Amino acid sequence: MSRRFRRLVLAWKLFCYGLGTLTLGVVAVQLWFFVHVLYWNFHEPVASAFMEQRLEELRESRPQASLRHVWIPYERISTHLKRAVVAAEDARFLDHEGFDWEAILQARVKNEQHGRIVAGASTISQQLAKNLFLSGNRSWLRKGQEAVITWMLESTMTKRRILELYLNYAEWGDGIFGAEAAARFHFGMPAAALTREQGAWLAAILPSPRRYERGRTTIYLQGRVATILARTGGAQIP
Repeated sequence: MSRRFRRLVLAWKLFCYGLGTLTLGVVAVQLWFFVHVLYWNFHEPVASAFMEQRLEELRESRPQASLRHVWIPYERISTHLKRAVVAAEDARFLDHEGFDWEAILQARVKNEQHGRIVAGASTISQQLAKNLFLSGNRSWLRKGQEAVITWMLESTMTKRRILELYLNYAEWGDGIFGAEAAARFHFGMPAAALTREQGAWLAAILPSPRRYERGRTTIYLQGRVATILARTGGAQIP
């Protein structure tokens, strides 16, 4: 056996071992995600990955900073807020299986027309996957992992549970997480008591929650609230 052939055999073995190790690592990571999804189908997460990341950021300037977050069950969240969030973030929430392909196509066309990203098409399930497990950084690898976790959520959880988790871990202000903390911070009342207009306002600030301080409004925000209010009547919730 020539020296060159032996080198080729060794290189092939190293490649196979490396590929096998990488495959086992990827499988192990996915199993870790899946076990957590199964567990969180019946238990509440102590905190989401996004909450932990945000707390680290806050403590860079304020070492004693803390987050405001109170878990509440689905039935104690105002129906007005549920309808407003679905109307604003994912109108076909009950109809898709995690991905709104029609919205994705529309967003792609719009982005191509503008030559930059001006529209997104993330569903509530996709946003929950990102909030629970991933960072806010954008990359194709992260988007791929988000898609896998989204499939896990949709395969194991009901739409009611997905929306319940989403409403409890969405960011609604600087260090404000979840519907209960948001309702008490912005309006001084529990989430169960939110009115139709208040629910629409909270839904309207979801894309940029830290931009709007308590009671602040803008012409854009007023228009956004009006649009959401017009859509809530047709919004279907679990």
